[in-house]
Amino acid sequence: MREKGLVGAFTEDWLALREPYDARARNSDVLSAVTEAVAGCQSISIVDLGCGIGATLRALSSRLPRKQTWRLVDNNVGALDCARAIAVGAGAGAEVRTILLDLANDLHAALDGPINIVTTSAFLDLVSQEWLEQLVGCTVARHLPLYAALTYDGRVALKPIDLRDEAVVAAVNRHQLGNKGFGPALGPNAPTCAISLFQAAGYNVVHGHSDWTFDPVDREIQLEIFAAWADAARETGAVPIADLDLWLGARRDAVALGRSQLRIGHVDFLAQPVARP
Repeated sequence: MREKGLVGAFTEDWLALREPYDARARNSDVLSAVTEAVAGCQSISIVDLGCGIGATLRALSSRLPRKQTWRLVDNNVGALDCARAIAVGAGAGAEVRTILLDLANDLHAALDGPINIVTTSAFLDLVSQEWLEQLVGCTVARHLPLYAALTYDGRVALKPIDLRDEAVVAAVNRHQLGNKGFGPALGPNAPTCAISLFQAAGYNVVHGHSDWTFDPVDREIQLEIFAAWADAARETGAVPIADLDLWLGARRDAVALGRSQLRIGHVDFLAQPVARP
């Protein structure tokens, strides 16, 4: 599960590098809707699917009722160890459990027990439509809201422009449709698919863009992204190797010269059941 995503393997170092950019990108209107959705709870139980090192907990905990119970679910032992070690930052009212689980096969186990809201970040673009339909079915059957942040939607803007950008980005988006451990991934189609499924189930959905934006000073993360994109494009065979090498060299030069800017499109949404009469 979660072997590779938009920028390669999900190592703890990569997850830590991206976290401040994720936090900055989260859509404020969707976050406000999450806060409002649970405002009446004296205490709250949250299940975070594909939790990584616990970034969603740190992004949400200050917005939720003080008494919180978090179940952080992932199949990455190292990431769970990191999440457990820094969970104390969630606040005195938070109880945090980490659960090692293969979500590709054990989703029902992850959603067992009392839950007020399900969360996930940078995850739904990795799953198949079949798995996503299972997730929607489970949450709808239990009348649960779901907050999904930072789902990649395929939009990319690069400066300075290179004539090879379009071909490389197209190859990366093609690569995103490969199997990430859940069957053929939805990749850039995930936000539209997820929102449509919840709406078809009668849920209200608040959604908005949560794009990563990188300025010339954000050199380390841009270099990581460009290298991973070149690897992904190479795996597809859709771009000649010589063109990829020239593209990557030009991108690295732009970063080194303090000229590189990058925007990567993501979508956040809160899917919420209509209040029962």
